[in-house]
Amino acid sequence: MLPNYHVVQPLAQALSAAANLPALLLPQMVTLNDWAQSVPLDAPVVTDSQRSALLYQQLRKQKWFESADLWSMTQELLALFDELTHSFNTLPRDAEAFAAAVQQAYLARQNTALQLEARLVFELWHAMQSGDELDAARAYQQRLAKLAQQADKPLYVLRASDWDVLEQRFLDEYAKRVPVEVFDLREMAALSPSPSPTSWRGEQHSPLPFTGEGLGERVSRLRFFAATSLEQEARAAAMQVRRWLAAGKHDIAIVAQDRVVARRMRALLERAQVLVADETGWTFDTLSVSTVLDRWLTALQSDFYHHDLLDLLKSPFIFADMTASERKAAVYQLEQLLRKQGVVAGLEKFIALAEHETALHQPLARLRQAAMLLEQGRKRTLAEWLEALRESLRVLGIDTGLQRDEAGAQLLLALDVWRHELEADEGRYRFAEWRRWLAQQLGTQTYRDSSIDSPVRFTHLAATRWRVFDAVLLLGCDADHLPSVADGGRWFNDAVRGVLNLSTRSTYAARQRDDLLSLLALNDCALVTWQKDRNGEKGLLSPYLEMLRDLHILAHGDDLSECELHAYLAAEEGHKVDLPQAVQPAPSVATEAVPASVSISAYNSLVACPYQFYARHILRLNELDEVQEGIEKRDYGERVHDILCRFHERYPQVSGHPADELDAALRQISEEVFADLLQQEFAARAWLARWFAALPAYLEWQAENEAQGWRYAEAESAFDWELEGVRLRGRIDRLDVNGQEKRVLDYKTQSEQVLRNKLREPGEDVQLACYAYAHEAADAAFVSIENKKVKLVEPKQDVPLLAQLNAERLVQVMDSIRGGTGMPANGIDQACMHCEMRGVCRKGEWVSV
Repeated sequence: MLPNYHVVQPLAQALSAAANLPALLLPQMVTLNDWAQSVPLDAPVVTDSQRSALLYQQLRKQKWFESADLWSMTQELLALFDELTHSFNTLPRDAEAFAAAVQQAYLARQNTALQLEARLVFELWHAMQSGDELDAARAYQQRLAKLAQQADKPLYVLRASDWDVLEQRFLDEYAKRVPVEVFDLREMAALSPSPSPTSWRGEQHSPLPFTGEGLGERVSRLRFFAATSLEQEARAAAMQVRRWLAAGKHDIAIVAQDRVVARRMRALLERAQVLVADETGWTFDTLSVSTVLDRWLTALQSDFYHHDLLDLLKSPFIFADMTASERKAAVYQLEQLLRKQGVVAGLEKFIALAEHETALHQPLARLRQAAMLLEQGRKRTLAEWLEALRESLRVLGIDTGLQRDEAGAQLLLALDVWRHELEADEGRYRFAEWRRWLAQQLGTQTYRDSSIDSPVRFTHLAATRWRVFDAVLLLGCDADHLPSVADGGRWFNDAVRGVLNLSTRSTYAARQRDDLLSLLALNDCALVTWQKDRNGEKGLLSPYLEMLRDLHILAHGDDLSECELHAYLAAEEGHKVDLPQAVQPAPSVATEAVPASVSISAYNSLVACPYQFYARHILRLNELDEVQEGIEKRDYGERVHDILCRFHERYPQVSGHPADELDAALRQISEEVFADLLQQEFAARAWLARWFAALPAYLEWQAENEAQGWRYAEAESAFDWELEGVRLRGRIDRLDVNGQEKRVLDYKTQSEQVLRNKLREPGEDVQLACYAYAHEAADAAFVSIENKKVKLVEPKQDVPLLAQLNAERLVQVMDSIRGGTGMPANGIDQACMHCEMRGVCRKGEWVSV
């Protein structure tokens, strides 16, 4: 009986060598679990998914834990039930014997003072075991009982840690019929390198582990690397693996205690063309194939919130029956549409929005069809939900994408297996309940990639029992990860487990200690890594390894630190190709790349910083518009512009109209313009109230403006002015006339002082000057509408002259750019503060040249 099948080959080789015969018929070699599974049973076994559904329904019905996550509680309770089943002092051989054992255990605890949680666990376990159905724990128990009853061959056991209660009972029963000899690795490593079996006497003993000289010699060959960060630990581990490979080592084990570091280390090794086999595997809930399920269900549950929808559509698994170019083009087109139109959520809104975008019709129609299959309004059985999910994946082409991936194919198979197992379950669940169940199920299934054959392998501590490697890397061995705290419950702690006479965390910790010391006893070459600094706090080495290191320091004055690895990492850093140092950029542009047309905002960008203009309007690196979920001041300003345009189309002149009539008309128009925002968000009422507060001031200002002879002429008029070598385009908010004079106005929902600061330096803000030039106006001004005040803010300079100079400057600058003049990043700090191109010009990292 072996701890794992990795031991088979070296054990067979050792037996052949000891026999010294040309041929040898080897004994049967098997793990206890596989041996038990070979025993047939008369009754079918209830699956864990069926038990989980049944227990969940009972917990939901009783309403004992209304605010708890019942699915995770169910999973933990089932694990406790299995341990209670395995804790019997006997091995029940059939249903009758099992019922008697359950009743005996129940009567024994009836008069015991149990705390509420322990009593709850025990009563639920007793109720769950009342039927004749076999669960996995009972089936395993009965199989072991039959094995022990049928014992007719001597049994040799390779042992590395203490037995659990069930294993001990099995060996007790087996030893009553035939000899059982145990090779305890802990005793063997402490006493002698030559294995000597001990006869099975039925007692459970725990010798002081590994105090012999053999281990002391191996500890002296152990090395420790204390990293200062996760990245350094991963780099050091990857470097050490590469050193071992270069030294000719062909069987390297990476015992990963910290899976986050392991992920980063694996990426570094793959970058160095070193593939890693993985014996541990990853649960499905951590894999990308499950991410597409989560994205699909999240989008469905959020009514296709735009971020969720775009995340789903960018998955490589969806619409896998379309070509990659078609899928990417459709996603890009939809994203541009959503960002431009600002629609936040709602599949039907997206479909209406894409009415004229034929490339989007089929994808959106398929989303609608799939969403109808998973209608959330009614309860269904788990099997019905899974059937609807599978059908929706087919409609979306996700099943096609998953079938092309090994992990994806296993995921689809798991969904089908669960659906088949739960066909008889009649419990009905809401969408949210089913989704939590599915997330939990994905966390219970493990995917292992068997396609990689590599001398480097990830494994876990328990899988190293009785194994010898060329080199061992113990990764992430800080006190938080070794001993692992994964064992032990979220809902029922050690106190509850102790009252029920079940294993506690100390039991699991002792098992990990034995596995660790067994590994060190059998392997000469090992490196331990951990982070001595973690998130600004001091990290501690695992107490097991700390004791070994401290003993070595006391005995030899050496802390076993790995020094060479630091030197190799430093050398690697020195050989890296340095990124070019950042200098102030001033690129020149080919003549054909210079824009032939410039907007007012682009001209302002050119004046503020030529490099900003280069990045935005020549390289076209503009950020994508964000879909606005809340109302911003920009939205408020746009609505004010629209309101005033409509108002003055109806009332070009306010003089001669009653004030009440004007106020009522302006309020009516305002409510019409704000209507869509009021439906979307309650906060729109605050913006509307803010505008209403400014209405009297605006009407008063307009009346004064007309008293001075100015009359409203037009609004929102576009222009495209031909200059020498460049066209200037824009749109003017409003044009007023006074006889033959013209004045351009630009509404601003900013304070008077902010606008005056804009106009302080002539030519710095080109907006008014360009508007005046386009309409040959003698005057130009901002209209400040803020804080219940309306003020006219005019430039101090001569407007026609300012307009002419601005036009001439634009012509000269564009001509210089066509001539090869550089476009330096010379914006002032105020311009750079909110500039999205700062990461491109790298201002703040420049060096002098």
